[in-house]
Amino acid sequence: MNSLLFIEDDDAIRVALTLALEDEGYEVREAPDGRTGLARFAEREPDLVLLDLRLPDLSGFEVCRQMRSSSIVPIIIVTAQTDTYDLVAGLEAGADDYVTKPVVPKELAARIRAALRRVHLHEATVATSAAKFGDIELRREQGIVLKAGVELNLTKTEYRLICEFADHPNAVLSRDQLLERVWGYEYLGDSRLVDAHVRRLRVKIEDQPDDPRLIVTARGIGYRLLA
Repeated sequence: MNSLLFIEDDDAIRVALTLALEDEGYEVREAPDGRTGLARFAEREPDLVLLDLRLPDLSGFEVCRQMRSSSIVPIIIVTAQTDTYDLVAGLEAGADDYVTKPVVPKELAARIRAALRRVHLHEATVATSAAKFGDIELRREQGIVLKAGVELNLTKTEYRLICEFADHPNAVLSRDQLLERVWGYEYLGDSRLVDAHVRRLRVKIEDQPDDPRLIVTARGIGYRLLA
């Protein structure tokens, strides 16, 4: 049984969604604020975190950053439907995905299944081939990426993203293709997911993230890896 940690200050939302997720077969631990959530995360790391961004003590952004400093567990943020700034800031703080309020339980369950499926695919993927571009080296047999010989701290989503680029060097990959191949979404996703994760990946692999030389933008379409 997969375990979830649900950090949400609205009691009604937290209780209702916890019941819905337990009906889906998940073990759900709850936290009403950020500090409690971090404490419960430290006690026992869950398989996935569901994180509200608007919390009464620590912000969801800070909670996400603290979790990301020590873990690559999938994090799905909850944000207001019209708050694009919160969405992008949450993704750039290290979240893997998002849902908008009011949360539809079936959509949330679908996103959780997709996130956990990506984790299992990441763990099950075994390949002996390596790839090198610039000073970046992808070692698939170890599941790591090195920059100038130093291992990078990538999330599982970022690792799958760079693998997808490495599998198609110099080819333009559209945002829709990346959503389907990396996130497993044909229609649930949003191109902002791709853009935010590419920005995070560039910060880690590029010498000058604002002037990328490895993962470049194909304007109006998507991105490509210059190998």
